Amino acid sequence: MLNYKIEGGHLPVVICYPEPGQTLCCESGAMSWMSPNMYMDTNSGGGVKKALGRLFSGESLFMNEYTAQGSTGMIAFASRFPGSIIPYEVTPGNEIIVQKKGFLAMEKGLDLSIYFQRKLGKGFFGGEGFIMQKVSGNGLIFLEIDGHCVEYTLGAGESIIVDTGYLAAMSATCTMDIETVKGAKNIFFGGEGLFNTRVTGPGKVYIQSMPVWQIAQELIPYMPTATNGKDGGINISLGGD
Repeated sequence: MLNYKIEGGHLPVVICYPEPGQTLCCESGAMSWMSPNMYMDTNSGGGVKKALGRLFSGESLFMNEYTAQGSTGMIAFASRFPGSIIPYEVTPGNEIIVQKKGFLAMEKGLDLSIYFQRKLGKGFFGGEGFIMQKVSGNGLIFLEIDGHCVEYTLGAGESIIVDTGYLAAMSATCTMDIETVKGAKNIFFGGEGLFNTRVTGPGKVYIQSMPVWQIAQELIPYMPTATNGKDGGINISLGGD
């Protein structure tokens, strides 16, 4: 069993303490700090096919493996965005589907693969992307969640409606469907967009309160813009009021 602790509140970091010979995997550049006895090995994480699959699902082409040598090691993985780090124990029959960029680190022995939505419309309009990631095997994985994470456990046939982009992860036993918002007035004046995501159990659902894409949209009006001046120079102006 992997020993770890999660610190930092909504600026989280997971600090792991692997035993000698125990290996942790992460995407390229995800390690924050570590003890000197952690041995690093960069590889394709299962061959060219696996590497390309990770690339299409929003992760890096190569994987880094860190193994404790001689004594208990220490290695930390910090979240890249204010939010939450969620540990999830993956076992056969207890796989999980994760949004792009949701993978932070995991024990060696787990497998990341592409998970395609069954219908093109689900990917294009659902906000979670046409390509997600499926995690299978045996071991612990740490997931990055944008903002605060709210967890629900759905029974068989029980559903929850999620606004576009707020679905961070779900059990592989859950299904996801895209629904059109009903009523022209709701569509044009409701401010919630044209589509919602319905997740149906059985299984767990992880919802994020601050999707990074939404934050990016909110910041666009305040970003500096550059224009060519009359004297050939560059003028910088700030958005907003």
